[in-house]
Amino acid sequence: MLSEAIFFDTLRQGLWIATITSVPILTAALVAGVTVGLFQALTSIQEMTLTFVPKLLAIVIVFWMSMSFMTRTLVDFFQGQIIPTIIGG
Repeated sequence: MLSEAIFFDTLRQGLWIATITSVPILTAALVAGVTVGLFQALTSIQEMTLTFVPKLLAIVIVFWMSMSFMTRTLVDFFQGQIIPTIIGG
């Protein structure tokens, strides 16, 4: 049976992995949003699609660039922590 310490340690590591893998995408969205917001404030252009499209493009590009890092991190977590816990080792 799974002890509380192992359960909470696995949960803590899973939350940390989720944080680490989401940081590049969230950072890209933040930078794109601030840049477009600053551009809109300076030019008084208040178009809704102007905020959506650059953010979406930045997120897709960063996701494509960091996909191997995210995949490797998740596979390492599952192979090193989840699968051995399920097997009982």
